[in-house]
Amino acid sequence: MILDASVCKQTYIEDCEVCCNPIEISPTFKAGELIAFHSESIEQ
Repeated sequence: MILDASVCKQTYIEDCEVCCNPIEISPTFKAGELIAFHSESIEQ
């Protein structure tokens, strides 16, 4: 998974590379460094 550090706080949906189910990804960056990461399955 490639994360874009140019946006400080973001939330987006990406398909899992293993099972192809959707995952909500929420990384937070400060000065280009990852300081928080949360992911949650949104499989229905």
